[in-house]
Amino acid sequence: MKLVARKVAPLDLRRVQPPVKEADPFYLSDEWRAFVDYIFDQRGRRCEDPRHDDALPRFGPAVRVIPDHIVELKDGGAKLAPNNIMLRCWSCHQRKTNRERARRAATA
Repeated sequence: MKLVARKVAPLDLRRVQPPVKEADPFYLSDEWRAFVDYIFDQRGRRCEDPRHDDALPRFGPAVRVIPDHIVELKDGGAKLAPNNIMLRCWSCHQRKTNRERARRAATA
């Protein structure tokens, strides 16, 4: 059976649209890309987050692994320090990012 593609875009009822996300130019630089390659070569592609849910796979081709700053750059973290990078799967990265955003909002 052949599935029919959706012809109409879903209706977005939000009154205020979120800003368009733009990547920080630093993360597009050759310096960052070389650093990330070095980290992956040293540690492999697996989630290092100690809060990682054991039900989720820690490695494999289907898991997206993101080099994440432990102390975020907005909070004064070092850009290219290996000890400030933790490899996280997408769900662990989102959990940590949301926690940090909430912490910043609470102190603002």
